[in-house]
Amino acid sequence: MAFKFYFLINPVSGGGKGKLIREFLPEIMESMDFAADEWKVEFTRYEDMKGQILEALSCTETLIAVGGDGTVSSVLSTMLSSDFSNKVKIGLIPLGTGNDLARVLNLYKAFADQGLLFLVRRLLRADAVPFDIWKVNGKYALANYFSGGIDARIAHDFNHDRATGMISSNSVIMNKLHYVRRFFADRNYCLKGGTLRYVDKDGEKKTVDLKGHRTVIVGNIPSFASGANPFFKSDMADGLLEVVDVPNMLAFLLAIAIGNIPVVGHLYKKYLRKSTKVRSLEFKFVPEEFLQLDGEDVSGKLGDTVSIEFASQVQMLRLGD
Repeated sequence: MAFKFYFLINPVSGGGKGKLIREFLPEIMESMDFAADEWKVEFTRYEDMKGQILEALSCTETLIAVGGDGTVSSVLSTMLSSDFSNKVKIGLIPLGTGNDLARVLNLYKAFADQGLLFLVRRLLRADAVPFDIWKVNGKYALANYFSGGIDARIAHDFNHDRATGMISSNSVIMNKLHYVRRFFADRNYCLKGGTLRYVDKDGEKKTVDLKGHRTVIVGNIPSFASGANPFFKSDMADGLLEVVDVPNMLAFLLAIAIGNIPVVGHLYKKYLRKSTKVRSLEFKFVPEEFLQLDGEDVSGKLGDTVSIEFASQVQMLRLGD
């Protein structure tokens, strides 16, 4: 392979911070004694992103995705249809709004507290850890989480507001404030109907009626919607997903608000709002249900049946605790 490191930067993530990172990278890489022919950097091209990612994977030992969760999800989705999952390590420099994957890899706090130079210096020397990737309808990669219901409705309306110019700022803080406003506007939303069928960790098949429930959340990592953790003892490399069925608004608010609180959150998730470990699952939704995948709105893109099954493991760069 030609390069030790290949940076793919989403130029619009983080309000355009990706462009600034590209300007600083040469100085940072030189300070780490990497020669110019040992690394490469490119902006992502929306019109041919899959081909661009495949080209990058074919000529590097480590691919660094610079952007939000959606950027790294595009990389992982491309890896599903290639043979690079066991050959190329994946890193992330977080520029998104939620940054859930970066949080569990200990990258987000390092970047927010110490800045770009600190993160890059540590990231390029970080150890790689195994990380589960799941297939959604045999096509899309699930790295973080999937959900349908009120949270997916909020994500859908947020993306619509951004696309139509109702959100004028690219600030992460302003984006989060707009999410709060969307929550109050969409607070009465429930799943219109549907069923969940899954195979649990012991191989037993079960069915859940979802009609009237607020949301159902499927997690691969212990972080959801900008750092909440409604999952009990989630492990991102155990070949299992966590499913949290949320029947009412109180359960939804508690799952989001107290999941990370020591002792209290642990007891709540263990005894009250329990998550279920599953090996595979299938949803049957009513037409036009609101859905999200790794924080991205996928309403209307997956059809009425959504199946999720294990795909492979990749090697992700992770900073130590």
